[in-house]
Amino acid sequence: MKAMVIEDSRLAREGLMRMLKGFVGVEVVAEAENPAQALVLIEQIQPELLFLDIHMPGGSGFDLLNQLAYSPKVIFTTAYSEYAIKSFEHHTIDYLLKPVSFKRLETALQKLQDNPGGQMAEQAPEPMLKPCLEMSDKIFLKDNQKCHLVSLAEMDYFESCKNYVRIFFGQQNAFIKKSLNNVEQRLPGRYFFRVNRQYIVNLNAVKTIGEAIGDGYIITMTDGKVLDISRRNASLLKERLSF
Repeated sequence: MKAMVIEDSRLAREGLMRMLKGFVGVEVVAEAENPAQALVLIEQIQPELLFLDIHMPGGSGFDLLNQLAYSPKVIFTTAYSEYAIKSFEHHTIDYLLKPVSFKRLETALQKLQDNPGGQMAEQAPEPMLKPCLEMSDKIFLKDNQKCHLVSLAEMDYFESCKNYVRIFFGQQNAFIKKSLNNVEQRLPGRYFFRVNRQYIVNLNAVKTIGEAIGDGYIITMTDGKVLDISRRNASLLKERLSF
């Protein structure tokens, strides 16, 4: 498995890479000391596994993950325990507190080996892939005591919420117990676009695209929802929506 170490501390980075040499099946192919440097390398190399610090100069590890166009597996390495819950929003295998010991690293890699397609939180396996949906298809949604029969064309956007996906349609929303990746596989790519790790939007429900105050862009949906989108994804989206 191709791995990358992203850590601003040179000593911590080199120490982790030395320990990883003792494990068969994991090959460190790149290292980076900040999110900007990491993003360039990730787009070139496409590593399958990231050893990722959270607090770094120029942005956090979470900021970096939100800019990626795919979902690598992640083992967080950080001195801050308070971000453990937030890490569940990503394809997290484990959450290691510094200083990382060889034994703790071994446990994390064992989790990866035992459940290579899974996450830190236990969840039922996804069903076999089904055919791509059509925009006219009706989808049955049940949220608490309410039941809905909604066509795919009426669904404005999808939000990842840990082990669930929240679907917004009209002025309503409902949860389904699926991963956003699994939902994305069934959506017709001609009409739906993943703007970041947390959201997939119906292109027919995008109202405007504008530059953000900092780096990147924002899009506004027809219901007024504003979503952040990386500069790279914004360029892809504008190209999709242009002649």
